[in-house]
Amino acid sequence: MSTSAESGEVSRDLLPGDLAMWFFILAELSVFAILILAFAVTQALKPLMFSESRLLLNTSTGLAMTLSLITAGLFAALAQEQVRRSRPRNGELFLLISLLSASVYVVLKLVEYRHLLASGLGMEHNTFFTLYWILTGFHFLHVLLGMFILGCLAERCRRSLYNADNRSGFECGVLYWHMVDLIWVVLFPLVYVLN
Repeated sequence: MSTSAESGEVSRDLLPGDLAMWFFILAELSVFAILILAFAVTQALKPLMFSESRLLLNTSTGLAMTLSLITAGLFAALAQEQVRRSRPRNGELFLLISLLSASVYVVLKLVEYRHLLASGLGMEHNTFFTLYWILTGFHFLHVLLGMFILGCLAERCRRSLYNADNRSGFECGVLYWHMVDLIWVVLFPLVYVLN
């Protein structure tokens, strides 16, 4: 038979962070789901335009951005594990690596945006690029916010404000980041690959 303290710890491990963050993430995922659905339905209605427009994107750049976000997510998860073991300074190091990896995404995305704009492929070019800019731009803003959150978490780890008993705020920030990289894992094939 387990004690109430043990069962409280188990339930905490089953749902990291706090309930409010989970509701926030659900709301954000719902907005992205609507945008992704709009993209998929429009692609079904205009397959030739989407196929031709997709050829104007660089799939290798999209893949590199995907790898950078997945890597950032990995190091954020490793940081979380360090905080759970009351090693916040190690968590800080992993968060800094995560931020460095996420910075690769930001640089590549800005270069891609600049190239597309210089090629005349802005929002008004066609329906594909209208949806491309809305989806990837909205996601890009989430990446920037996620990086800010990771930076704040790293600073708090530097000051040893997180540990095994005080990690809910840390877990909320990492959860937000995982939402950001999960969304990109869906966006990359949808926007860059699938016809």
